[in-house]
Amino acid sequence: MRVSREKFAENREKILAVAGELFREKGFDGIGVAEIMKAAGLTHGGFYGHFDSKDELASEASKALVARSLERWKQVAASSPEQPLEALLAHYLSHRNVVEHATGCVFAALTQEVSRHGPEMQSTFTGGLMGLVEVLEEIVPGETPEERRRKAFASLSAMVGAVILARAMDSAELSQEFLSATRQELSPLPDESNG
Repeated sequence: MRVSREKFAENREKILAVAGELFREKGFDGIGVAEIMKAAGLTHGGFYGHFDSKDELASEASKALVARSLERWKQVAASSPEQPLEALLAHYLSHRNVVEHATGCVFAALTQEVSRHGPEMQSTFTGGLMGLVEVLEEIVPGETPEERRRKAFASLSAMVGAVILARAMDSAELSQEFLSATRQELSPLPDESNG
């Protein structure tokens, strides 16, 4: 039985969404096509009507995740025009982003695996990370474009690193300490807890 174009497109989007969650949760190599299709509620055989390979799926899912992440960062920053960096730090350096692997940050979940998946995947992540750097360049303090760019790179490195390290902790208190310390160090606002 043939499916309509609309249903075909809907199924493809469903596969991409489910794959994006499962890749973030289990890694690119930690999940197979059959498991992804089952989680999407579709047959394994139907996969090849949408994608030529699991690598193609990983690439397409990563592009969608990276684009969604960049859009979300822009929305969060714009939602608080008076304190966009504070809003972004609160959004990103959150308990939710640490514990919800399947829906959390694609960069914290998969960056370590990217180099093993070839130049196209690296290009996708490079573009996404540079998009986040550009968002940060607009909102970090600094007197020159060069200073803001440097701070944007350092801030992004600290933010993603804090989430990765917080995920590795077996202690909720230590996990939170990574997030809190990073937020305090990157925040342009004075630490109100000290006075």
